[in-house]
Amino acid sequence: MTSVEPEEPALTEEHLRLRDSPADDDPWRAWGPYVSGRQWGTVREDYSADGDAWSFFPFDHAHARAYRWGEDGIAGLCDRYGFLNLAVAMWNRNDDRLKERCFGLTNGEGNHGEDAKEYWWHLDATPTHSWAQHLHRYPQAAFPYAVLREENARRGHGDPEFQLVDTGVLDEDRFFDVVTTHAKVSPGDVLMTVEATNHGPDPAPLDLLPQLWFRNTWAWGRDDRTPLIEVVDDAPDGMVVLRATHAHLGVVHLVAEGSPEVLVCDNETHVEAVFGQGQSRSPHPKDAVDRAIVHGDPSLLATDGRGTKVALRFGFDSVAPGETVRVRLRLLDDAWAEGTTDRVVPDASSLHDAFGPEFDEVLATRRAEADAFYAAVIPDGVGDEERLVARRAFAGLNWGKQLYRYDVREWLEGDPAYPPPPDSRRAREPAGRNTSWTHLALADVISMPDEWEYPWFAAWDLAFHTVAIAHMDPEFAKNQLLLMCREWSQHPNGQLPAYEWQFGDVNPPVHAWAAWHVYVLDGARDHGFLVRVFTKLLFNFSWWLNRKDSDGSNLFEGGFLGMDNISVFDRSREVPEGWRLEQSDATSWMAFTCLQMLRIALELSRVDRAWDGLATTFLEHFFSIAEAMEAFGTDQVSLWDETDEFFYDVLVDDEGRGSPVRVRSLVGLLPLIAVANVPAWAFEELGDFTSRLRWLQDRRPDLTESLLHSQDGEVVHNSLTPVVRPRLEAILRRLFDEDEFLSPHGIRSLSAAYRGGTEVDAGGTSVHIAYDPGESSTGMFGGNSNWRGPVWFPVNVLILDALLVLADGADGDLRVEFPTGSGRPVPLEEAAIGLRQRLISLFLSGDDGRRPGTPREHPEGPLWDAHPTFSEHFNGDTGIGLGASHQTGWTALVAHLVCTPPDDLREEMDT
Repeated sequence: MTSVEPEEPALTEEHLRLRDSPADDDPWRAWGPYVSGRQWGTVREDYSADGDAWSFFPFDHAHARAYRWGEDGIAGLCDRYGFLNLAVAMWNRNDDRLKERCFGLTNGEGNHGEDAKEYWWHLDATPTHSWAQHLHRYPQAAFPYAVLREENARRGHGDPEFQLVDTGVLDEDRFFDVVTTHAKVSPGDVLMTVEATNHGPDPAPLDLLPQLWFRNTWAWGRDDRTPLIEVVDDAPDGMVVLRATHAHLGVVHLVAEGSPEVLVCDNETHVEAVFGQGQSRSPHPKDAVDRAIVHGDPSLLATDGRGTKVALRFGFDSVAPGETVRVRLRLLDDAWAEGTTDRVVPDASSLHDAFGPEFDEVLATRRAEADAFYAAVIPDGVGDEERLVARRAFAGLNWGKQLYRYDVREWLEGDPAYPPPPDSRRAREPAGRNTSWTHLALADVISMPDEWEYPWFAAWDLAFHTVAIAHMDPEFAKNQLLLMCREWSQHPNGQLPAYEWQFGDVNPPVHAWAAWHVYVLDGARDHGFLVRVFTKLLFNFSWWLNRKDSDGSNLFEGGFLGMDNISVFDRSREVPEGWRLEQSDATSWMAFTCLQMLRIALELSRVDRAWDGLATTFLEHFFSIAEAMEAFGTDQVSLWDETDEFFYDVLVDDEGRGSPVRVRSLVGLLPLIAVANVPAWAFEELGDFTSRLRWLQDRRPDLTESLLHSQDGEVVHNSLTPVVRPRLEAILRRLFDEDEFLSPHGIRSLSAAYRGGTEVDAGGTSVHIAYDPGESSTGMFGGNSNWRGPVWFPVNVLILDALLVLADGADGDLRVEFPTGSGRPVPLEEAAIGLRQRLISLFLSGDDGRRPGTPREHPEGPLWDAHPTFSEHFNGDTGIGLGASHQTGWTALVAHLVCTPPDDLREEMDT
């Protein structure tokens, strides 16, 4: 008999679109949800002398002041380069301004840092944005801007945040749910509906105002070409047609059904209104629409139907309780008409049937195609609720793709049409900002951590995003990882950019881990991607060796490393004078990275033996780091504390004497993630790697016998880890202890043993620290994140991966109590599966219909409980969501867990 290869599953329509458009510039990706959720208060828009971005461009300026680098809006759609934007505005006829963008508090205004004060959900989205839905919950009463500011200003770190629901404006469900839907007929033909449902008990008025506008590229003295939006005079009956003409885009039409009021102005700053003096460049500035509708003053509107910003006002004087009103639009980009096989409308002369039966048929078809796509992405056997959670996480990732434009050199120089920025902006860091990153120049669609609170990329966040994204859009995931390593992103010295507030800050090195996962999830076939990312990460690895190992000891610094206030002091800036800090987490991250790079080198060696030597290089680096963790300094101190049986950061004085900072936190758990199982084939096929390893076994058994499980000199299980067996068992006891790290919904970031607080010696000074399961009770790092107790999803996923690898390497020989003290020893793999389920349970409804991870400010009831949220982190005791509630960046890793059963997770680590 001849064997028959299993057939590849049939590709869905969305898979075919992805196949045809792998790159950001390809047709099906030409239009997408790339409009930022917030552009005000960002570093890009800050031209101040003191670097106070929140104050230089505050929320109250946004409706009347033109942005320099990007745009923002609600459920926004724009072209790949962000030239032309389409988003939804609304007015309840009570607010003092149009609802054009979401409101929130700045870092200084919130008692726990910056904080969005509105509610919205990403209902659905495919990677090409062929289908997408977004829900914004809009109060019918006047939005309480002042109350939210005043009450939160009154509250301290120990008080809960005062949220929109606490003001009473949403009582009795007195709000509209505004659902925006996008569906593409073809790459350049996008259908859009806006549907608003009155959930309140009484009729209420509502204005829906889709707005089309050009990003202002002409006012800065670098390119004076001004685009144009004009009302088409000969539009078919029952329609309004806008024609947008742009030097790069060509001609784009927006068609609206019905007879909305058309309001035209320019996307220019209203100088007199914003600054109280001066003269605006245009007599029809950006806030003319707001003044006409909200304040009854149409004097600033353009009367000739020509401008760079246009609003279409659909007024509904009385929407009955339970009633839904609907608006339909169609965006037509002529640039993508030629060569497409789908129906397109190339110009305004053939728009009579723009809203014919085909419109709703396409909506239904694209919805069905999205269902088919996610049925293929999410494996069979996944329960309905887990399937919903994964699909919503994927939706958030797709809506979270935003255009990020930032040329640091231009930003520092200022624009020719304006006075030069103050000299203080060009001072050396840290007095100046990003002055050593003048090579960085981005104009790319990038996956953002959160569209409002974090509308800028962060290197380690993005790495986690790509692992979840790879399940549905592996090409985009690979391109994102490569983008961070391109010459216009990665520093010439090898450092990866952290985030725009300070690109030179240090994020944990998780890029290699993400690259490996993305490679495997993509079928372990794209060796070209592995080569490209691996060669760039070699530079980053060298940067860590040269910059973060100050004395060449193979122990590493790095500062806060993304974990903000996890220590008793700011590890980036407040290390006690006369000491340096050797960090357990920084050192563990580097041991972890060595093993990720080793794994990639081994994989590449299967195709080209030239990579064999690099595998050996990373093996040697790993052994050196593991040895240094064991003993260093003049008194041979170790990161491992034999008395407490835990890893700690260690302060080292000028004479090399060490003083452990005895705080049991993730800092001491991270050595667990430095683990890998060397595949058996490596010992058979790779001569350089194998001979060096055996040489070390023969001559350095003190080092290698504790790192490799062996039998009669022959390697059996091949596990590399710096945590030897007795220490591993001790750490696992603490890890699975519910009175320490194991919470009902994951691993806490600080041991709950410190509930009452404890005093810690830090270089001879006694410092207090306490377990803090919820919002931060300290203002360190702005107070908007807390690593002193809550569960952080991405680090939990790393620990889970490591446990599965350890379990596989131990071959069932390692058993633990889960939980500790239960008297029930189980194989480590079973404990890992238990942790996985605790993490997923954050998003699953309990008996009362409530999800544990739902933020406190979300009321109970079907209108709220229907929508899972994806918080930045979670209360270490209750699981309640904390921080940014749309962090479908790294918290979207729950989709990775749902889509990857435990056996596949382990195989993925060791493919």
